[in-house]
Amino acid sequence: MNTKLTLRMDEALVRTAKAEAGRRGKSVSQIVGEFFDSLASGQRAPAKLPPITTSLVGVLKGRGVSEADYRKHLREKYS
Repeated sequence: MNTKLTLRMDEALVRTAKAEAGRRGKSVSQIVGEFFDSLASGQRAPAKLPPITTSLVGVLKGRGVSEADYRKHLREKYS
């Protein structure tokens, strides 16, 4: 169940909070709720990765790709 909470803050801080919430695609209430939740758990919640990044996590695991391979790829790509 959601309950209404009223906060009093400096006008500039409210503008900043709304802009940040918009940038993250969330409401100010969601951001404040996540912050309070992180305080209660004693740690910050892990950052949520964008779907494209999530789909790529672990793709090269076990493929034996080294830093040297990556440098070679860049040399070939940009020469």
